[in-house]
Order: sequence, then structure tokens, then C-alpha cells
Amino acid sequence: MGEMSVDPRLVPDRERPGSWYVRISGTDQSYIDPYDPMYLEFDYVQRIATTINSVFEPGERITAIHVGGGGMTIPRYIAYTRPTSGQIVFEPDATLTQAVRDVAPLPKNSGIKVRAVDGRAGMAEIRDDYADLVVVDAFSGACVPPELGTTEWFGEIRRVLHPGGTLVMNITDYAPLEYSRRVSAGVREHFSPVVVGADPATWKGRRFGNMVVSAGTRVDPEVLVREAARGVFPYRVQYGLELDRWIGDSRPFTAEDSQSSVPPPGFLTAFF
Repeated sequence: MGEMSVDPRLVPDRERPGSWYVRISGTDQSYIDPYDPMYLEFDYVQRIATTINSVFEPGERITAIHVGGGGMTIPRYIAYTRPTSGQIVFEPDATLTQAVRDVAPLPKNSGIKVRAVDGRAGMAEIRDDYADLVVVDAFSGACVPPELGTTEWFGEIRRVLHPGGTLVMNITDYAPLEYSRRVSAGVREHFSPVVVGADPATWKGRRFGNMVVSAGTRVDPEVLVREAARGVFPYRVQYGLELDRWIGDSRPFTAEDSQSSVPPPGFLTAFF
């Protein structure tokens, strides 16, 4: 038998045999270690996990929706840390999903169901008050699809979540950070509190980087501040009046004027 043909978007990590990067258009968008789902390569993924761990107890059964699949890193993490949880992943690229499953199959009885639809179409089919958690980590190249940054989208997420449900979203931006301000303003229209975290260089607009938005009544900003201070890499969060001042008079995106951030000129390599 010949060797299995591997999708070129899946790049092996030679330092961790059996692990893979999901690389699309030159950008590392996901990382999979099928043998250790607790290993989270990217800093922003660690921050998503920090929010989840601050809201839900270890072993607690939750219902989660993920917009964007990639290597399904966070769904695998939840399946491992909170067995019996029910999870739905919206990932329109069925070819990528199959390629990931070929090299890193999902665990048996993982509770993870993948639907080959985009986030807007998938969410529209979910009943009200269905989920405890919604994680939005969907990209087209290095940018979030425009329709996933609007106030209408965040209203749809609010509809699907339980009253005490939690939203965690990964976005990217760089100077002058107007995109992330407007996205945060849209989240703020539907959720409270809202906490935004990023590394100092991204806050200052010196680099194109990830910003993690966490929102919902169970989110404790002070816990996320403490966790940021404990991190190996510098990280800072804003919330409350400080976040309000940062957002300023930025208006939420709407379906009529939606847009996405654009990488700076010369942006060629992974930013995660």
C-alpha cells in the first residue's frame, strides 16, 4: 500500500510527531495534537480556554456551538475536560474537515457534530436558549468574515444562548484598531460584561494580532485580569469604563456596512 495522501493545508509539526498545523494561504489557523488535547499551541487559543475554564467547572457538561472548525482544537479540548458535553461545529469546508479527520480522528463518543455550513446559516437553524457557550473563531485567510462582526450576528448569538450563556470570539486587527472597537461595540449591545484581551503590541497597534472578546453574565473580568497576569506571555484585558473609553464613539457594524479587518501591507506569515 502507498502512503496516504495528505491535504497540503495540513503541515506536520516536526517537533511534536503526530501533531499538525492547519495552514491556509500562508497562515497557521489551527493546531492539532490528537494525543494531548490539553496542549494548546497558540496563545489566543489558550485565552479562549481560560475564559471557558473561568465560567464552567471541570467535568461540567455543557452545550457548545463553534463557528469555524479548522483542526477543532477547542472542541477536542472541551470533549476532554468536560466529557459528555454536546458540541456542534459549523465548518463550511467539508474537504478540510475530512482531511483533519483523516490524520487526527475525533475521539469516539466525543459528542462533537460537524455541519458543513457557514455560521450564519447554521445558527439560524438552532432553537432559542439552546447553548451554554458559543465560540466564534472563523477566518477567511487572516480575516474574520464581515458578516460575523455585525450587531445582527451578535443578536442571533444572544438568541441561541441561555440567559447566562457565554460568547468567546477571536478577531484580528492592527492600528488604528477601529475594526475591533466596532466589533466590541456590537457585542456590548447584546452582552454584559464584555472583556477584550490582547498582547500589549496589538493593543498599541504595533502588530497585526489576535484580540479575544469574552462576554456574558457569567464572565468575571477580575478573574480574567488575574489569569492574564499569570500568563507566560504578556497579555492585557480591558473591561468596564476602561473598555468604554477605548470603544469611544465607534459604531457597531450592521448588515449594511459590515466589513473585516485587513492585514497590513507585507503581511505574509502566521500571526497567531
